[in-house]
Amino acid sequence: MSTTDVTPEAAEAPTGSMKRSGRRFGDSVFSNLSIGSGLLIFLTLAAVAIFLTLEAWPAIRASQEFEGTAEFSLIEYTAPYVFGTVLAAVIALIMAIPISMLIALFISHYAPRKMAQGLGYMIDLLAAVPSVVYGLWGGIWLVPRLEPLYMFLNSTFGTWPRWPGFLPWVGGEPVVALFAGDPTAPMRNLASASVVLAVMVLPIITAIAREVFLQTPRLTEEAALALGATKWEVIKTVVLPFGRSGVVAASMLGLGRALGETMAVLMILAPGATFSWHILEVGRHQSIAANIASRQAEASGVDMSLLIFTGLVLFVLTFIINAIARAIVARSGPKS
Repeated sequence: MSTTDVTPEAAEAPTGSMKRSGRRFGDSVFSNLSIGSGLLIFLTLAAVAIFLTLEAWPAIRASQEFEGTAEFSLIEYTAPYVFGTVLAAVIALIMAIPISMLIALFISHYAPRKMAQGLGYMIDLLAAVPSVVYGLWGGIWLVPRLEPLYMFLNSTFGTWPRWPGFLPWVGGEPVVALFAGDPTAPMRNLASASVVLAVMVLPIITAIAREVFLQTPRLTEEAALALGATKWEVIKTVVLPFGRSGVVAASMLGLGRALGETMAVLMILAPGATFSWHILEVGRHQSIAANIASRQAEASGVDMSLLIFTGLVLFVLTFIINAIARAIVARSGPKS
């Protein structure tokens, strides 16, 4: 058969085969890179966990020399810092979530387009500010200006003669006795640290919530308006249910940032290690990250292992919180 007898299909077959082979090769490379990138995250987490466990093991092994039993001494050392870390993060989240959602709703549904763009840039800029800047701002400028508010809260809510009997009690005091005690200036207390943490996590929650609210189907909003719903009713019945899982995820990201924050808390909070609900008193609380940062320069041997053990506790705590957040998002996602 001569070359002129070759059909066009036969002539194009090698080229098409090469293209198909090239596409398969590219798909294989991209698939392997994706799988490797995903496995890299698990390997990194595993490496961090193994490192923390190995470095903390001398403290676990030698803890019987401190208090007689390993469980008692380690819990006694770590529990006050866990309490301070969680309490500061929860208070910061309680303050930040409502404000963040209101800002996100204003940007996504109320503000004019140019104003919304400007506010969005400002929110993103706040998220990029280093934590040491927040610490300087909080310690030098914010703390003195919060003193009148703290004194008002202490005099108004901190001196109630009788607390309701149905409230839960911890350590001989009701849980709501946050403003009790004897606050003294300068107010470098847990309340001030929580306010700064709230300012730090606010742009993170706002940015994610804003993007989630903007993804609400436009046709669904227009259908609600066509049925006679007001702007607030549209937000309440359409926007908020749609963005519920996103708001939960944003809040958990903010909580993770608040739990692990170091410099801002270190620069504002006067350290202490007690189980006190008096957030206005100075020298009562300390976070795990700030405690590690303040003591690691002079620590060595078993003392360093103790600090690493507290870091391991913070690592596990953050992992558990993120796992709970993923479960909440998975449950609320299909409903949205």
